[in-house]
Amino acid sequence: MKTLIIGASNNPERYAYKAAERLLAHGHEIELLGLRPDVIFDKTIDTQRKQYTDIDTVTMYIGPQRQPEYYDYIVGLKPRRVIFNPGTENNEFETMLSENGIIAEEACTLVLLGIGQY
Repeated sequence: MKTLIIGASNNPERYAYKAAERLLAHGHEIELLGLRPDVIFDKTIDTQRKQYTDIDTVTMYIGPQRQPEYYDYIVGLKPRRVIFNPGTENNEFETMLSENGIIAEEACTLVLLGIGQY
């Protein structure tokens, strides 16, 4: 299962960074999309949206005000689910995802990993 982290960061204090670290520690493959290019955990933070064909989960670390520009991109990736971490909840986008057969889950990636429910 591959996870795309949207809002990836090289700042160890950010939850997106912690999620990348924990996903890798739990054996998950990750791809990173952020505003600034960098490398963390030997993975490149891309600034351009790539057309992946094997994304199972997208985990959101950008607020709802910045999400509309990602709607078509994420739907086009055809992930199984999108996790809306605390502070990223977005009813409009969650409805759009559901209408496209994609699970919209309001949850915390770190908590899901911690309780074995990821």
